[in-house]
Amino acid sequence: MLGRHTRRAALATAMSGALLVAGCSGAGGGNGGGGGGGDDEGGDRSINVIMVNNPQMVDLQGLTEENFTAETGITVNFTVLPENDVRDRITQEFTSQAGQYDVASISNYEVPFYSENGWLAPLDDYIADDAEFDQDDILEPIAAGLTGEDGSVYAEPFYGESSFLMYRKDVFEQAGLTVPNNPTWQEVADLAARVDNVQPGMRGICLRGQPGWGQVFAPLTTVVNTFGGTWFEEDWTAKVDAPEFTEATQFYVDLVRAHGEAGAPQAGFTECLNNMTQSQVAMWYDATSAAGSLEAAGSPVAGKIGYAQAPVNRTDASGWLYSWAWGVQEASQNKDDAWEFISWASSQGYEELVGAELGWPRVPAGKRTSTYANPDYQAQAGPFYQATQEAINAADPNDPGVQPRPAPGIQFVAIPEFAAMATEVSQYVSSAIAGQTTVADALGRGQQVAEQQVTQVYQQ
Repeated sequence: MLGRHTRRAALATAMSGALLVAGCSGAGGGNGGGGGGGDDEGGDRSINVIMVNNPQMVDLQGLTEENFTAETGITVNFTVLPENDVRDRITQEFTSQAGQYDVASISNYEVPFYSENGWLAPLDDYIADDAEFDQDDILEPIAAGLTGEDGSVYAEPFYGESSFLMYRKDVFEQAGLTVPNNPTWQEVADLAARVDNVQPGMRGICLRGQPGWGQVFAPLTTVVNTFGGTWFEEDWTAKVDAPEFTEATQFYVDLVRAHGEAGAPQAGFTECLNNMTQSQVAMWYDATSAAGSLEAAGSPVAGKIGYAQAPVNRTDASGWLYSWAWGVQEASQNKDDAWEFISWASSQGYEELVGAELGWPRVPAGKRTSTYANPDYQAQAGPFYQATQEAINAADPNDPGVQPRPAPGIQFVAIPEFAAMATEVSQYVSSAIAGQTTVADALGRGQQVAEQQVTQVYQQ
């Protein structure tokens, strides 16, 4: 293992490499701008926030001006981008410490090495001075992932999630079929085949196929784990082309090609959400946070969805653990105003605002104990809130498979090199889903990438 000082240099190099592999987005959605003219300039108070375009963030954007800005006088300039694009832009911003954005939607994947490299501002003093925020109310598995090795808190969750299987109860009833609460992957594949075209044009299942370490490899790595595979053995030996990794990937590719959504090689979270909402698929394995959109007022499938735990093969559970969270760039000149925004956006009060204005199913949940004890939330999120709690509590980032791992993580390996490596390998897997290459060839190339980008670095 690398020493601490050598490790810090390797972190910066790895993150710069991630930009070269994944590419830098040049498109913006919303206002960019500079430092925001903070208090120290004596002008109007404003901050710049960059975030992923998931439904919960879009809701936040719509509620900010009439609530947060009206109360605090702080204008929030949002840049909202698709997942792959926002990851690239945030990586570029934080590695360079350009200071253009004060707050960014990051995750428990980035926090360990962003904080170690000094790219994130610690939040402990703000938390200590903000009794209303109630840090103790944050779910322990979520809070742990946003805490640095030094014990400081470096990000606050906007919402947390695991993964589970979502399915159309009415479709399965029509077909005379039952989805187990704890299904195996083989049971899911069999069910997908039997409900294909039960309703005209409806496919059996939606599974992400879009390239990206946070796209196709988010669900696929959980399949690899439960099939007995791993990206790396405990000594950092790469196992991307091992029999277990190959079996899991072949299963996934075969399932989505045979019974998956149209355009699977380009389908990510957003596309699968649309497919499920528009009755184009009967099942979907993905993030628990998707349930709020499916059950929201006005959703054509509200009340029609059932929820089962993440499918397994050789493990007892396989759901991932993830949180979209708010981090403050160390280079920000507006840290006080940035915290005021985070304190509002991640608060229990904000959840109550969403519940009142938009309906409780759309609350960015999965982060606070108080949410799951709230009778209003329980009443309106009844179809999925207990399944979400169960999935989050069952997730174990330190033991997600059948063998010891060299680093924590369920749907990712918690090292900075993983983003670039998995993004490149995902392109080969997506090509296999498109029928342009074989799984064996895709993972053979992936093994070479893993050995070059990770094994050679860590086996020193």
